[in-house]
Amino acid sequence: MRYGQCKRAIDFAIGLVGLVMCSPILLSIAVVVRIKLGSPVLFTQVRPGLHGRPFRIFKFRTMADLHDPSGNILPDNIRLTKFGEHLRSTSLDELPELWNVLKGDMSLVGPRPLLMQYLPLYSSEQALRHEVRPGITGWAQVNGRNALSWEEKFNLDVWYVNNMSLMLDFRILLMTVIRVLRSDSISQDGHVTSDKFIGNSK
Repeated sequence: MRYGQCKRAIDFAIGLVGLVMCSPILLSIAVVVRIKLGSPVLFTQVRPGLHGRPFRIFKFRTMADLHDPSGNILPDNIRLTKFGEHLRSTSLDELPELWNVLKGDMSLVGPRPLLMQYLPLYSSEQALRHEVRPGITGWAQVNGRNALSWEEKFNLDVWYVNNMSLMLDFRILLMTVIRVLRSDSISQDGHVTSDKFIGNSK
């Protein structure tokens, strides 16, 4: 049996165990988010999944709901709180995505799900990143994360799609733990996370 055919079963089993084991942490974080940032506790957004099909991703909120006098939402670097920055640096804000793994929207390992508006901007090669389920972590995340350029990230995503295996996923998960403990490459210089993808150069 090819790995791709049993990957979903492995994801479900590990995701279920992980969700149960992390439930006290999830509850504790939810309480603190509610106290510090208010409601809603979860950040949800429609993202493209397998073959570009939309799904709703779940993460803990990390930004305050702040607006200027005209009612326009303030920039991310102003709304990101110290507590939210800590959640991001430790990747604890990603824990609710275990529910997405159980639902089959995501995998433990795969290209990160980006924004729906990026779909028409990909080259045919870059679009291959959607031939597998998006992941909580991935090959690009353990090789530079947001410190990489978009082209570098997409090249790593496509490389993963073409070389996916059980041993590679195990290696990525192990490298993810190490990088999270070091808080490596959380953001690009000059950005809270990473800059927006505006398409490929002509």
